[in-house]
Amino acid sequence: MEKITINGTLIWYYYICPREVWLIGHGIEADQESDFLVLGRHIHEIFYKRQKKEFVIDNTIKIDILPGKKVIGEIKKSSKYIHSARMQVAFYLYYMKQKGLEIEGELLFPEERKREKVILTPEIEKEIENAIKNIQKILKMEKPPKPEKISYCKTCAYKEMCWS
Repeated sequence: MEKITINGTLIWYYYICPREVWLIGHGIEADQESDFLVLGRHIHEIFYKRQKKEFVIDNTIKIDILPGKKVIGEIKKSSKYIHSARMQVAFYLYYMKQKGLEIEGELLFPEERKREKVILTPEIEKEIENAIKNIQKILKMEKPPKPEKISYCKTCAYKEMCWS
């Protein structure tokens, strides 16, 4: 396996499903026509039209929007998996801190008309470092972790690879 760069997507899925981390990290693509993936793309196209979207930094992280001068934004369909979303934004903040920029983050849930600030604390920074180590361990596994039935499975674009 070639070297995989840890990115925000892997961080987000780490808090949801280790099997999905392995699948993504090994280049196995999800069903791109999944209703939930299509809906997510649609939300990105409709909301925040006037703001710049999807900045790529160092070919490593892709940030949805920058709603302010020193704020990284991330758009999510819902707040159902809010801890994963927080940690994804925290990872972006951690990454930028490594580059010498200390900034804040913001989660945006347009359908719920909600926003939440995300600040990189020393505790969250340690959690991100731990998540990165664990993701690297998952990616080094010869086979993906066994599937575990969780509530996320109902909307997962990889569900056919686990439950068919």
